[in-house]
Amino acid sequence: MVTLESKDVPTSERRRAELGKFLRTRRARLSPADFDMPAGSRRRTPGLRREELALLAGVGVSWYTWLEQGREINVSTQVLDALARTLRLDRAERWHMYVLAEAVPVAVNTGRGQVTEELTEILHSLDPLPPW
Repeated sequence: MVTLESKDVPTSERRRAELGKFLRTRRARLSPADFDMPAGSRRRTPGLRREELALLAGVGVSWYTWLEQGREINVSTQVLDALARTLRLDRAERWHMYVLAEAVPVAVNTGRGQVTEELTEILHSLDPLPPW
């Protein structure tokens, strides 16, 4: 039996398996109530169901399931961003998810940055120009 720690298992395969585990743990810490959804009657799993998370993130259920199962699929930064927002990942978790998905984040900053004086000056200089 091959374990994930085995040197025979390619690094990308280990990362995909770790990504699936990471997503499952983050999904388990959220509840339907966090999104104003009814809990439903019989829940066999803690937290959100895969279907609920996929719906909230705006991704296909099969696609998300494959991602969690560690299948060899290419995931876009848009999908990762949607999952990060829905899973309410902090900056470090978001970065970790991108590393596991072998993706390059467009931006990992989830907070609001300050507008510097220089940037304000540039924006004001554009004032007479059309918005397009």
